Amino acid sequence: MIGKLTGTLLEKNPPEVLLDCHGVGYEVNVPMSTFYNLPAVGERVSLLTQFIVREDAQLLYGFATPTERQAFRELIKISGVGPRTALSILSGMGVGDLAQAITLQEAGRLVKVPGIGKKTAERLLLELKGKLGADMGAHAQVTSDAQVDILQALLALGYNDKEAAAALKALPPDVGVSDGIKLALKALAK
Repeated sequence: MIGKLTGTLLEKNPPEVLLDCHGVGYEVNVPMSTFYNLPAVGERVSLLTQFIVREDAQLLYGFATPTERQAFRELIKISGVGPRTALSILSGMGVGDLAQAITLQEAGRLVKVPGIGKKTAERLLLELKGKLGADMGAHAQVTSDAQVDILQALLALGYNDKEAAAALKALPPDVGVSDGIKLALKALAK
């Protein structure tokens, strides 16, 4: 029903923002990835939205990019995942990180998000496989089993998704697992 809002940003109280559109104030819940990229209060902003009607409320969720909104829509289709949980997932990890976790079937990365347990993470991986994958813009372009192993090793060592993906991009495409890990660790140490 309401697909996009453009107006003046009146208030920013995470995860909610108040948007004035020609005299009408809309309360919009946004993921933290969108929240951090909002302009200052008083500036104009445009958000793509998802309108959800429940028995006890009518809620608007806003997103900076079409991929965020599409990921949200796919998440709320899953049994046991409501809008709040979907917003929490998108706040805890970017769309690219989520897509990468689904592509690599890494439940451990999803469990790190508050409110997501092991069973929910496994259900997310199962139901989103093929729907939300590398096509949604994963950070690292994983092209071989060796690169998957290197990426998982870096994540296991405590590096975050962005650091691991950046180190993986810098590696030669035909590198072996042990050499790749060594090279990646050298690059990350700089």
